[in-house]
Amino acid sequence: MKLKTHYVFSTGLLTLLSTLLTHQFYTSLIFSGIVSVLGNTLIDRAGHEIRNVYGREIIRRTPLTHTLPRSIFWGLIPALGLITFYYYMYGHISEETLLLTLVSLLNGPSHMLLDMFTERGIYVKRNGKWKRFALAHFSYDNPIVNGLAILLGVIMLFAAIHNHNYDYYYHYYHYYNYYS
Repeated sequence: MKLKTHYVFSTGLLTLLSTLLTHQFYTSLIFSGIVSVLGNTLIDRAGHEIRNVYGREIIRRTPLTHTLPRSIFWGLIPALGLITFYYYMYGHISEETLLLTLVSLLNGPSHMLLDMFTERGIYVKRNGKWKRFALAHFSYDNPIVNGLAILLGVIMLFAAIHNHNYDYYYHYYHYYNYYS
């Protein structure tokens, strides 16, 4: 998938999951957006190599970042950087930042999920060798598949907004109804 597709899908997924835990939409959106952009960029920049085949430059994925266990680590690096920055700015680590960091463990696997639908897939280890695994063999720049993944990311963002608004109004209604 294209990098912008990874950005939107991961931002939607991470925001949805973090609003379920923290009930703070705007904090979750900003944190998830930063982690998504930095993590997916890191996974693609560190995990692609350029080979010269018959005079053509071909970009291919490597097992350095495009395996499921390794992607968890690479996707978590930006969150650890943000939580360290937060600690040096404010002198403490809040419960929300720890929850957001835990949610960011899914940044790398969401990248792998989308890459499993491309023609080359991701790497899995079979019999001691790296083999490629793909669920479907779409081209990475297929506009329909990229559009569907972006649409799914936007739907997850709207679900996160709905979850935030529902919790806010539900709490507000019952608080004032109780004391009336």
